[in-house]
Amino acid sequence: MDASDSPGSGTASQVQNRLHIRPGKPYPRGATWDGIGVNFALHSAHAERVELLLFDDADDRSPAVTFELPEHTGPIWHGYVVNLRPGQLYGYRVYGPYDPANGHRFNPNKVLLDPYAKAIGRPLRWDDSLFGYDVDADGEKHMTFDSRDSAPYAPLGAVVEETFAWGNDQSPEIPWEDTLIYETHVKGMTKQHPDVPEPQRGTYLGLASEPVIDHLKNLGVTTVQLLPVHAKLHRRGLLQKGLRNYWGYNSLSYFAPEPEYAANGPQSAVRDFKMMVRALHNAGLEVIIDVVYNHTCEGSHLGPTLSWRGVDNRTYYKLNPDDERYYMDYTGTGNTLDPGDSYVLQMIMDSLRYWVTEMHVDGFRFDLASALARELYDVNMLGSFFKVVQQDPVLSQVKLIAEPWDVGPGGYQVGSFPWQWAEWNGRYRDAIRRFWRGDRGLNGEVATRVTGSSDLYERSGRRPFASINFVTAHDGFTLEDLVSYEKKHNEENKEGNEDGHDHNYSTNCGVEGPTEDPQVIERRERRKRSFMATLLLSQGVPMILGGDELSHTRHGNNNPYCQDNEVTWYDWDLNEREQQFLEFVQRLTKFRKEHPSFRRRHFLDPTDQEEGAGDVLWWHPDGREMTHDDWHDEDLRAFGYLLRGMDLAPDAKGRPRPDDSFLVLMNQGDSPVEFELPTRTNELQDVSCAAWHVVPELADFLDDTNPLEPGSLFTLRPHRLLALRAERENGDQ
Repeated sequence: MDASDSPGSGTASQVQNRLHIRPGKPYPRGATWDGIGVNFALHSAHAERVELLLFDDADDRSPAVTFELPEHTGPIWHGYVVNLRPGQLYGYRVYGPYDPANGHRFNPNKVLLDPYAKAIGRPLRWDDSLFGYDVDADGEKHMTFDSRDSAPYAPLGAVVEETFAWGNDQSPEIPWEDTLIYETHVKGMTKQHPDVPEPQRGTYLGLASEPVIDHLKNLGVTTVQLLPVHAKLHRRGLLQKGLRNYWGYNSLSYFAPEPEYAANGPQSAVRDFKMMVRALHNAGLEVIIDVVYNHTCEGSHLGPTLSWRGVDNRTYYKLNPDDERYYMDYTGTGNTLDPGDSYVLQMIMDSLRYWVTEMHVDGFRFDLASALARELYDVNMLGSFFKVVQQDPVLSQVKLIAEPWDVGPGGYQVGSFPWQWAEWNGRYRDAIRRFWRGDRGLNGEVATRVTGSSDLYERSGRRPFASINFVTAHDGFTLEDLVSYEKKHNEENKEGNEDGHDHNYSTNCGVEGPTEDPQVIERRERRKRSFMATLLLSQGVPMILGGDELSHTRHGNNNPYCQDNEVTWYDWDLNEREQQFLEFVQRLTKFRKEHPSFRRRHFLDPTDQEEGAGDVLWWHPDGREMTHDDWHDEDLRAFGYLLRGMDLAPDAKGRPRPDDSFLVLMNQGDSPVEFELPTRTNELQDVSCAAWHVVPELADFLDDTNPLEPGSLFTLRPHRLLALRAERENGDQ
C-alpha cells in the first residue's frame, strides 16, 4: 500500500506492515477511535494475559492480525493500535486459569466479544466450539476443558464512528404527569405495515417512517417504550425448534444496538438507531428503552463462552457460595449479573450514560430491577446501584422505570423503589383485570388503584406518577386475548404449553377464542372499552401495549417471546369493529390530554359531602356517599366517584389548570344498574350542578347523550365504565 494513503485506510492485513501497538490508556473502556488509531481497554481482574484479534472480514475463520495487549493498569488491560479505522472487526482471547470449582472459566481458545463493543460486526454462528467445556465429554457436571477454536463462529465487535449530525435534537422532556407510554417492538410494529417502504419494515428506520409516526401522534401517546434493543442472542435450542428470541431479553451486548433491526447491514445499526431517535424527537415523542442488566445471554454453567464468562467469570456473575461452579439465578435465565462488583456497576452505568449521551434516549425501563438491588443476596433498595444513579448528573435527569420484581426470594418490591423511580404497578394490573372479569369484593382495591395507589407510594413522598398503570404488557395476554381466552394457548412455543403464567385473570365472554356470535363479540368489545377507559382515566402514568389499539391477537399465547412471526407482528388490516375501537382509543387519549383532572400531580384528598371540600367523593348507586360497610359489600357490583375540577393544583411551571368536574361510573356486574345522580359537584357548598352530560368520547350508539337532571336516575349497562361532566348552575362548563 502506498505511503500516501490516509491513516487507517484498508483492512488490518493490508496495513499490517504499518500497524503497531502502543501501551494506550485504561480509559475509556472498549474500542475508541480518535481519528488516527484505536484505543482498546478491557477489564479482567484475574486474567494472566490478553490478546487482541483483528479480523478483515465477517467470513474470516481466523484473525488477520493478533496483538498482545502490552500493559494493564490495575485490572484494565489496554493497548493503542495506530492506523485502524471505524468498521474494524475485533475480538479477544483472554488467558487465565480454567478452574470452575473456584469460579474461573478462562479459555483462550474462545474468541470473546468486548463487553463494551458498540457495534456487532459479525453475528454469532452456532457451533459446539463456542462452549468453554467439551459438550461431548462425560466429565463431571460438563466441566471438561474444550480446546476447539471458536474464531470462525464467535460474535465480533466493530469499531464505530460516533459522529452524527444530530442538529438541534433534544429530548421533548414530557412531564411525568402528562406522560402516556406506548410499549412496542421495533420489528413487530412495522414488519407488516403496508405504508412503510419494504426495505424499512421491521427496522429502526421503519419505526421512524412517516406513517408510523403519524399513527403514534394520532393515538395521542407521548413516549415510545421499546422492547430490548441491545444486541441479543438467539438461543440454540430455539433455533433448532424453528423459533427465535423475538422479545430480546437475552443480551449479548449492553452498548451495541441489535443489528437485525438495521436497514443497511449490521454496521448501520448505530446510525439507523440515531436516525430513529432524531425522527421521533422531531415529532415530539420520547424514546425509552427496555434494558436487561440483571442477566446475560450466556445462561447457566451449561451455556456458551461468548464474552463476560471468558473475560472474567468471577467478576461479572453472582456465583453460588456453596459451589462456585454454579450461578445464583434470581432471573430464571441461569445467571445473575453482579452489580455489587464496582467494575460491573461501572459497566452498567457507562452503558446507561452512553445510551443517553450518544444515542439520545430519554429513559429506561429496567427488566427485573429487584435483581439490581441484590448486592449480596437480599434485596437492598439503598444499595450501590441506586445510590450511584441518584447522584449521577446524567441519569438522575431521565425517566427511570423499574419492573419491581425478580424471581428470587423477597423479589416482589412494588412500592419500595427510591423516590426518583416510577414502577410497573403489578397490583394495578391484577386488580383491574379481576374487577372487569367480574370478581367480587374488589371495589376498595380498585378505588385505591385508579386514584394513584397512594398506599404504595405516598408514604415515601412519591407522587401518583410513580405508578406506571397497565392492564396488558408484552408479557401476557393482549387486550383482545384478555377478553377472548380463559386459558393460555402456548403450544406454538413448543414447550408443552407449560410456559407462561397460568393466572391471567381473563375471561372469554362465553366462547374460547374466535367466534362469530354477535352477543359474545359485543360483550368483548364492551369490556375492552372499559379496560382502556379505566387505564386512561386513572391517576398515574398509563401504558398502552402496542397493538392493543389495533385489537391485535396472539391467539391466546401469553408468552410469545419466541414468536418472530405473524403471531406478534401487528396486523394493520382492520375490519370495521377494529377500526371503531382504534378511533375510540384515539378519542379517549385526546380526552385525557384535555382534562388535567385525570393527570394530577398530587394524590387526591377525599371529600366530605357535608363540608364540600376535597378532591374525590365516592358515590353509591343509591345517590349517596359510600360508607365503610359499602366498601365491604360483595353484592355491590357498581360504584362511582366524583372528581372536583375547580382549583386544581398548578402544573410544574406554576400555571393554573382549571377543569370540569366529572362523575365516573363503573358497573362490573352482569345486569344494568341505576345510579341516582348527584345534585351538587364537590367544588363548593354553594355551587349546584345544573345538568350532567355523558362524555361523548366514552359513549357508544346505545347511550343517551341528552342532558341529565341532577337527582335523576341513570342506567349503566353491564361491564361498563362511563363518565359524566358536570354543567355548573351558572352555565359554566
